Amino acid sequence: MRRVVAVTYEGFQLLDLAGPADVFSGTSLLVPEDGYRVEAASARTGAVTAYGGIAITVGTALRDIDGPVDTLLVVGGLSARDQVDDRELVGQIARLAGVARRVASVCTGAYLLAEAGVLTGRRATTHWLAAADLARRYPDAEVDANPIYIRDGDVWTSAGVTAGIDLALALVAEDHGHALARKVARGLVMYLHRPGGQDQFSVPMRAAAPRAEPLRELQAFIDGNPADDLSVPALARRAGMSERHFSRVFTEQTGVSPGRYVERSRADLARRLLESTAHPLDRVARESGLGTPETLYRVFRRHWRIAPGDYRRRFQAF
Repeated sequence: MRRVVAVTYEGFQLLDLAGPADVFSGTSLLVPEDGYRVEAASARTGAVTAYGGIAITVGTALRDIDGPVDTLLVVGGLSARDQVDDRELVGQIARLAGVARRVASVCTGAYLLAEAGVLTGRRATTHWLAAADLARRYPDAEVDANPIYIRDGDVWTSAGVTAGIDLALALVAEDHGHALARKVARGLVMYLHRPGGQDQFSVPMRAAAPRAEPLRELQAFIDGNPADDLSVPALARRAGMSERHFSRVFTEQTGVSPGRYVERSRADLARRLLESTAHPLDRVARESGLGTPETLYRVFRRHWRIAPGDYRRRFQAF
């Protein structure tokens, strides 16, 4: 069994532990000969209380772990930023990171990896709300707030909470292949395993709802008619504004430019088509409004750092 040591502490996020643990346990049901044994550990044994008040009993102190470790997984929590002052906890994470086959963090667990020196010179992510602070505190790490998870060598970091499940599925896929990871995801009644390069936000979440009703209607028109002429002149005419005024007001009220919003909307539709249909790439490009497979490829590389064909092979939902 592959030993997974999940590092906990007072105030950790329960789902950061339970989500990945269920992924690894589900995998063990399918491949018992090469599964995982998840072991919660902490700086001290005994009761450890998660944020929200649920306590778990930790029987393993980090300092007592001296056997082989397959995966060191540091969970996140609202208290993670305070836990960096726990020298025993940080020191043991640093020690085990040096002997584990791979190291991972969920959400704000990245603070503890950074404090332990694991993220120095590496690209990493965390919950989008914490990314700017993490980058400020640890300038030697290259923090990217967008991806669901990032792999840099043998170090993996993920975004917040549910992204830990995607991270764990990615670790399973590395060990056992994407087909098995999809089976585990289906067993957990997940729609699909999201790729690491996918933004933490969907298109609607990344753009604010405009205050003006005509612009809200225009947003809905863009999302519902991706193959139409969605150039700035065409959208400005539809909104009854000059091009300059329209661009300024749209950007001011949504937080993104009209062109950027249109590309994101089309890219998100293309992603959904790849996940849920067997349409050839040229049809996906046409129906999503991206036009050609070449444009589809460029947009996918820009948004998700993966080719559309590779995305489909890994994450098609059927």
